Amino acid sequence: MNPEPGEERQDGQEGEPARSRYPTIVGLAFLALVVYATLNTIRTDDDGILGSDTGERGAPLQEFAGPDVRVDLSEGGALDSNIFQDDCETADNPCPESSRRTPACRIESADAIRVCDLFGRPLAISFWFTRGADCLPTQDVFDSVAAEYGDHVNFLSVNVRDELGEVQGIVRERGWGVPVGWDRDGAVSNIYRVGVCPTVALAYPGGILHEARIGADDLSEKALREALDGLIQASRAREAVR
Repeated sequence: MNPEPGEERQDGQEGEPARSRYPTIVGLAFLALVVYATLNTIRTDDDGILGSDTGERGAPLQEFAGPDVRVDLSEGGALDSNIFQDDCETADNPCPESSRRTPACRIESADAIRVCDLFGRPLAISFWFTRGADCLPTQDVFDSVAAEYGDHVNFLSVNVRDELGEVQGIVRERGWGVPVGWDRDGAVSNIYRVGVCPTVALAYPGGILHEARIGADDLSEKALREALDGLIQASRAREAVR
């Protein structure tokens, strides 16, 4: 006979006591929440995250231009990234005067990094942030490897949503030489669907995605070197058949 609601089962009754099952379920749910919170400390508007779907390979990278943390940004220049892919807010042709805009790769600013300027070679873009995860060791590796592979691959580091002064301090203290852009409002990370720190996107010349790697285990120094070697070889093979 089943007990009434709120009544405990007696020893020897068939079935597992509900009271012993509940903490297990709660514990597993809490663990899953902790894992999710650790890996996804920033949100994107699109489903999925970069690197989770092999079907995204071969797609063109989204264009963007953002502040360069290595220069003085206190003079009142634009601090939000430009993620416009075209020169018109509407689909009207011709574009109404009121809807015209400057796309990311056409802006003229000495304080900005334009990703398109790096499309002439294979490209590695590393996205990182300090909240909820320790991505700085991986960025140290990224910077060190960039110094070695810099004659063959272009490198760009993009910080997501940290305070500008903190980012600049980190870059100085750790002595990074790789260009570092600042994604103040998360617009760039959103269009790239970055949800895990660290995330590295690897692209062919021309800005076509080769692959994306996420998580520290997949971005150890050995793994990153292997990924870059693979990118260089694949880029050469791609050029050879054109």
